[in-house]
Amino acid sequence: MPKVSKKLKEANQKVDKTKQYSINDAIKLAKETSTTKFDSTIDIAFNLNVDPRHADQQIRGALVLPGGTGKTQKILVLTKTKVKEATEAKADFVGGEELIQKIQKENWFGFDVVVATPEIMAELGKIGKLLGTKGLMPNPKTGTVTTDVVNAINEIKKGKIEYRTDKEGNVHSIIGKVSFTEDNLLKNYNAILEIIKKAKPAAVKGTYIKNVSISTTMGPGIKVLVEN
Repeated sequence: MPKVSKKLKEANQKVDKTKQYSINDAIKLAKETSTTKFDSTIDIAFNLNVDPRHADQQIRGALVLPGGTGKTQKILVLTKTKVKEATEAKADFVGGEELIQKIQKENWFGFDVVVATPEIMAELGKIGKLLGTKGLMPNPKTGTVTTDVVNAINEIKKGKIEYRTDKEGNVHSIIGKVSFTEDNLLKNYNAILEIIKKAKPAAVKGTYIKNVSISTTMGPGIKVLVEN
């Protein structure tokens, strides 16, 4: 059993595991209980009353966090027709078949997000499994399969995140960094909460959002009070 550090023990003692905190108090507590020397990410987890085995209960999409993410993401654009636009929009890597082959043959993953134009999707299928296992496969639902590569690149740079339900009906995302102001963290929280609420499937009856918690990297989980 891994040894719990003194800092983490102290952080755990500050959190009442039986209590649901208001989001304002939860954000303050997350900042207080961050135990890392680096600027930790604040994660959020939604436990939803959905059955992802049914297509109409699979929740997936993307949004631009109003307060940003605090992360710099390397963007790969795969295209035959929008090379100039993607290059001028300052994507980190731009290309077509040659970059698909580089991923396939060299197992190259020097990027964080993939944007693709529709005409190259058939060729992208060759590495679909490779990208899929890393959560990098472009998808129209998240705006990463598009002819408007400039807008896609700009949104990612502004703080675009993707979200989707896992097999247990949970959605994991981020709301920012510990160094963010409480106001920006609250804006980001409200933005993702609103979009999750709007995505409620018609088939779901009763309580939709069962639990919400936030935590910092290596920090304790803090339950958040949410009204359905």
